[in-house]
Amino acid sequence: MDKPVTTPGNEVNIDELLARYDRESDYRRFGGYGKWVVALIAISFSLFQLYTAAFGVLDAHLQRAVHLAFAMALVFLLYPSRKSWSREHLHWIDAVLAVVATAMPLYIVVFYKELVYRAGMTTTTDMIIGALGILLVLEAARRVVGWPLVTVALIFVVYAFAGPYIPGTFGHRGVQLELLVDHLFFTTEGIFGIPLGVSSTFIFLFILFGAYLDKTGLGKFFIDLANAIAGWASGGPAKVAVISSGLMGTVSGSSVANVVGTGSFTIPMMKKLGYRPEFAGAVEAAASTGGQLMPPIMGAAAFLMADFVGIPYIQIVKAAIIPALLYFTGVMIGVHLEAKKNGLRGMSRDELPNVLRLLMDRGHLALPLIAIVYLLVAGYTPMRAALWAIGLSIVCAMLRKSTRISWRDIIKGLEDGARSALGVIIACATAGIIIGVVTKTGLGLKLASSLVDLAHGYLLPTLFFTMITSILLGMGVPTTANYVITSTIAAPAIIQLGVPILAAHMFVFYFGIIADITPPVALAAFAGSGIARSDPLKTGIQASKLAIAAFIVPYIFVLSPVMLMVDVTLPKVLLIILTSTLGMLGLATAVAGYLLTHAHWLERIMFFVGGLLMIDPSVTTDVIGFVLLMVAFVIHKIRAGAQAKNKPGPMAA
Repeated sequence: MDKPVTTPGNEVNIDELLARYDRESDYRRFGGYGKWVVALIAISFSLFQLYTAAFGVLDAHLQRAVHLAFAMALVFLLYPSRKSWSREHLHWIDAVLAVVATAMPLYIVVFYKELVYRAGMTTTTDMIIGALGILLVLEAARRVVGWPLVTVALIFVVYAFAGPYIPGTFGHRGVQLELLVDHLFFTTEGIFGIPLGVSSTFIFLFILFGAYLDKTGLGKFFIDLANAIAGWASGGPAKVAVISSGLMGTVSGSSVANVVGTGSFTIPMMKKLGYRPEFAGAVEAAASTGGQLMPPIMGAAAFLMADFVGIPYIQIVKAAIIPALLYFTGVMIGVHLEAKKNGLRGMSRDELPNVLRLLMDRGHLALPLIAIVYLLVAGYTPMRAALWAIGLSIVCAMLRKSTRISWRDIIKGLEDGARSALGVIIACATAGIIIGVVTKTGLGLKLASSLVDLAHGYLLPTLFFTMITSILLGMGVPTTANYVITSTIAAPAIIQLGVPILAAHMFVFYFGIIADITPPVALAAFAGSGIARSDPLKTGIQASKLAIAAFIVPYIFVLSPVMLMVDVTLPKVLLIILTSTLGMLGLATAVAGYLLTHAHWLERIMFFVGGLLMIDPSVTTDVIGFVLLMVAFVIHKIRAGAQAKNKPGPMAA
């Protein structure tokens, strides 16, 4: 079992904790000459992306090749080949690999016209470059993302060659090495496919936008604002964790980074108030994971979804609003019931900041978020909206002396943004290998058909098998890559059964994210347990219980796409919100075993069944579920009243 990461003063070491659970944070911290080299490459990378956003992107293959070349150089310089190697000095092997890895995509840039003229006619040099490029992308993924994604990609590559030896449905004619290398490296169907295309245009800019918002102090503002709003309530710090993590999720695409960023403040406060360490870590993990579901930025995979589904990104944002709010409502209900169950109070109002004063002093820092939503609604492309928002974030910070950032901060923002994007870029490139194999072998259709056959053509079993597939593939795999895999393999199975394409893709997107808090590989929960000094597995189980809404909401919007603003009317939206909230309240009560007092086992069963029935939007199930919930509540209330009469003093609740 992992031991908590502490300093000699027995305080959690945030940098070490991030390095343990977030591979992207385990990079070299150079000094001297090396520091300036890395900074120059990273800043040049960001300037290239800003230039192409402002004046027009290059041809698709060229834009993506330059994008990947910058990323490969930084990955091999910053991430050592072995964990035992120094984090302060560059090993000569990594220096050589950085040069070679950068040269592979640049080969496409230098010989672009020649490659276009003889498309499909691969030379020996092309073969060597392509094969090396594929291997180095996989090695970069191993360093910055981890073995799970690399293992999945290798399995797909082996499948491409092993087709003739596989019996039954999954057998195929096989792919020759020359054809596979050409397909994966010299076309826009593999490494340089849609995922890297989206990364090379607007994902990078949104990550850069997030880096500048961090520089302006928006994260601290969100935490202070959450404290002012909910710190005084019953179980206040836990509710602060939910609100602040939801707000941070609007600009952060990483569950683990969100846990560490806000959890370093909220988890100690929760423990001080009396929350069990496992529960404190679980609250932060569940809330931070939900941050990837929160518009307007969400996780990087949301940008890919817009491209895969073929709708404007603003439509993805609109579709995500109600499910995200229901997710956080579900977590908040769980937190509130736990607080009541254990008699936990909030903080004194004297300890908390004033809302109005906060908004007056630092409210202007949130203006870029409002602006980016306005620009997307107004019809700007995500790339152009992000470009304007980056400039506005700097301008807004300059409005008051207390939030003003220096020229050094502006330059450092370019470096930090490029460094923060590396994991997403390499995950997109590696996911392109998987997509390339799927398109070359027809595996996607075969897997989708197999899932439907396994469920005998019924929707709910197909959804269940798809959920399990998405969670398993998401264990230790970044959300971006997980979404690419599941949207290619699992989403088509749901679409075959008549589910709208947006609902199908959102379904696998949700469960890919939930893998971050689903044991046994629950990275966000493990990061929370590191701060809380709790048992990682127990923290993961508790986080899954708190996030019960996340397991329920996707089924609701598949069965009723109204929740995603599809064919929407106001009465339909209000009805689905009401029934969903009641259902989550019932499930949360059953899981917590508490509402007005400790719930009897029969009441818990009634709450659980009633809550589940509210998932199905049909009138019959809603009526039966509502009746069950009301009967359970009446029985529970009568018993709570009887307990209060028999016990002197105020109720324990």
